[in-house]
Amino acid sequence: MSTSTGQKILEKIQQIQDVSGFRELHWEGSFAEYLDIVQADPRVARSAYQRLYDMIVSHGYEEYTRHRDRLVHYNFFDDPLESGKDAIYGIDKQLMDLTQIFRSAAHRYGTERRVILLHGPVGTAKSTIVRLLKKGLEHYSRTEDGRLYSFYWHTDEGERMDCPMHEDPLHLIPAEFRAAILSDLNANRNGTDRIVIEGELCPACRFVYNDLLEKAKGDWTQVIAQVRIKRILISEKDRIGIGTFQPKDEKNQDSTELTGDINYRKIAEYGSDSDPRAFNFDGELNIANRGMVEFIEILKLDVAFLYDLLTASQEHKIKPKKFAHTDIDEVILGHTNEAEYRRLLSNEYMEAMRDRTIKIDIPYNTRFQDEVRIYKRDFNENRVIGRHIAPHTLELAAFWAILTRLEEPKRAGMTLVQKLRLYDGRSLPGFTEDTVIELQAETKNEGMFGISPRYIQDKISNALVGEYDRNCLNPFMILRELETGLKHHSLITSDDERKRVRELLAIVRAEYDEIVKNEVQRAITADEEAIKRLSANYIDNVKAYTQKQKVRNPYTGQDEAPDERLMRSIEEKIEIPESRKDDFRREIMNYIGALAIDGKQFTWDSNERLRRALELKLFEDQKDSIKLTSLVSNVIDPETQEKIEVVKSRMIKNLGYCEVCASDVLNYVASIFARGDTEKRA
Repeated sequence: MSTSTGQKILEKIQQIQDVSGFRELHWEGSFAEYLDIVQADPRVARSAYQRLYDMIVSHGYEEYTRHRDRLVHYNFFDDPLESGKDAIYGIDKQLMDLTQIFRSAAHRYGTERRVILLHGPVGTAKSTIVRLLKKGLEHYSRTEDGRLYSFYWHTDEGERMDCPMHEDPLHLIPAEFRAAILSDLNANRNGTDRIVIEGELCPACRFVYNDLLEKAKGDWTQVIAQVRIKRILISEKDRIGIGTFQPKDEKNQDSTELTGDINYRKIAEYGSDSDPRAFNFDGELNIANRGMVEFIEILKLDVAFLYDLLTASQEHKIKPKKFAHTDIDEVILGHTNEAEYRRLLSNEYMEAMRDRTIKIDIPYNTRFQDEVRIYKRDFNENRVIGRHIAPHTLELAAFWAILTRLEEPKRAGMTLVQKLRLYDGRSLPGFTEDTVIELQAETKNEGMFGISPRYIQDKISNALVGEYDRNCLNPFMILRELETGLKHHSLITSDDERKRVRELLAIVRAEYDEIVKNEVQRAITADEEAIKRLSANYIDNVKAYTQKQKVRNPYTGQDEAPDERLMRSIEEKIEIPESRKDDFRREIMNYIGALAIDGKQFTWDSNERLRRALELKLFEDQKDSIKLTSLVSNVIDPETQEKIEVVKSRMIKNLGYCEVCASDVLNYVASIFARGDTEKRA
């Protein structure tokens, strides 16, 4: 009898499951065994901030310099846990500042007693940052380096009571014993390796502890014999080490959501509402102990909640109803938008909150390539099945988004597009690194306004499902979606702002015209042998011209003067004026010499400006033979059609086009050239 599919699946699971790993993650032992673990690896007794910082650094980091600023890129924010699903791009400086706060708090320099507030416009990855930190802590607690432990009680009645706040077992050591024990545990330790015991048992554990100590007539060793240490795994779903609080309306919200509430069912059993056994220590601040708590839209909290929050941050204590202050150890992290933060600044009653808050501004990207990465992460061939995304579609959406976030440059003669390219690390004639530094210094608010990535993503999604008769999404469809959506954009409230972003779409369209014209020109001039010959001819003539020599004519064998007409026909394609031709030619020869010194060989595409000039020259020589403008009239002879098919195949093979979008682009570029020819005749 053959084995069923279900049985095969069960057998497969049996083979791949890790039972020994499960036992390791759910280790239990005595208090003495735990002290041995602490002695061998003091990291198990770290504070919440120490654990969070170590978790981030455990994934590695890279230092680099941008515009003379030393920056650190932490690999953790690339989301290595889920292959980049929640990766954050373009805000390394802000993430570095945030991590430095965690580092300071890990050393107990004072920032551990503050509320950390992520502030910025909508859609700037504030929630994603917190989600990543939560996910990172969950994963880290399952590793050898990220282990942490709590405990439970075995009472005389045979019942088991877990510590409701997942406390460090070292809290079981009475204050009068701690100095002696720590002197042994910290022998030969320095800095953050030193073990520190901060805080006392929670009310529930303190009740059991006192009861057992009384029965043992003060013998602490008998009490500790009824304690079992267990490894705990941080988990938001299991409400261990991670809490999340989201404000609600005033009628459906009270402070017990933060600090726990009375269990009325157990009052009858224990006889009093002040008996800790009749209290649920399950508020968000309770269960987040040893980890972190997230406050969504933190500044929408009612004032009554802020008192709990202030004490939790400054004193590391909370006040459950009818109980004394209870120690906590957790990272308090909130996020809010610009409008709510302005309300905080104008409210004099929130002064204490402002004083205990460290604000980190989380702006939009202002670097084009980083913005492109956001959209390529969400819309790529692995996620968009059955539809092709034409080249430059996502790039143009990102281009527009960045333009909306930049202030008009104050520097005379500079355009917004040039500013975008400088910010993106491109080098432009006439501008230096100092230019970028000056631009950034005069516009401190850039990135805190503009179109959010969320809006772009929504419009790309709409375009992908909009036209069922097309299996290719092109830039025209996206730009149309982006412009149409502006009528109903909830965050654009003024006509002036709507007009501004529409005008920026016109700039993007002009940019696209240049891109596709260049690509079609490149496809037409893709005869590499022809462009190599043209390049070699130009370089021979320039060399002779700069050295005041003659050129040997390959056909007649005669020495002739350098071909000025040829050189100018190439140089004019990139608008080198007659008065600057000598400078350009010397620049090319110096460039070739510099390559030779470095042991590199000059090729036709080595120099960006010369490459562009050669392509344009070859295109000018060949375009009439292809008659691209005949596409507009739909009257194409077989010979021209064959040449156009060759160009189209090059675009598909080399530039990422499909049959549909390659035809679209060729028709569009043909219309541009036809329009240009008409204007010339007029």
